[in-house]
Amino acid sequence: MSQDEEKRKAARAAMRYVEPGMVVGVGTGSTVAHFIDALAERRHEIAGAVSSSEWSTNRLKGHGIEVLDLNVAGDLPLYVDGADECDGNRCLIKGGGAALTREKIVAAASKKFVCVIDASKRVDVLGTFPLPIEVIPMARSYVARELVKRGGTPVWRDGVVTDNGNWILDVHRLRIAQPVEMERDLNQIAGVVSVGLFAARRADVVLIGDREMA
Repeated sequence: MSQDEEKRKAARAAMRYVEPGMVVGVGTGSTVAHFIDALAERRHEIAGAVSSSEWSTNRLKGHGIEVLDLNVAGDLPLYVDGADECDGNRCLIKGGGAALTREKIVAAASKKFVCVIDASKRVDVLGTFPLPIEVIPMARSYVARELVKRGGTPVWRDGVVTDNGNWILDVHRLRIAQPVEMERDLNQIAGVVSVGLFAARRADVVLIGDREMA
């Protein structure tokens, strides 16, 4: 089975968590694109969606799905998103699409977080995929120096500006055996907006294709 087919299967499997009348939190990325397409088939059953990026907002609206402000929607029953890596404890690395801050906010506001991935994203220890960190532009160099002190090799994702007007550092050479502790530590660096570790608020369910990860 190709990666794209596995992504499509996972996105379709996530639809079983969508119930009539829900406002659904929607993530960003290639797997989520399949979920949005599937959600469109049931758009008349749901009350709308809360989006984690301008890209997802445009795709949702293109399908005729109403996009609501999280401040208006309040707590959400369901959030569906992909991941760049997932370990055996359902901790994730996210942010390859530079939407990590809004994704983290929507995930935090959601009762159930369903993560949809293909098998290539499943790892024993996080860190092979460079860890994205969103930073205030004036803090880029300072944050990078702090990351070097912690054993990482930060690379500025030059030319990329997040939906929030910030920059991304991708941190290479990390072996993230304690993701909760690392997330907490990195969040304390002045100038860091958000860290692409989803460990304090990890996924509740991980779907690899149409199978739920044990």
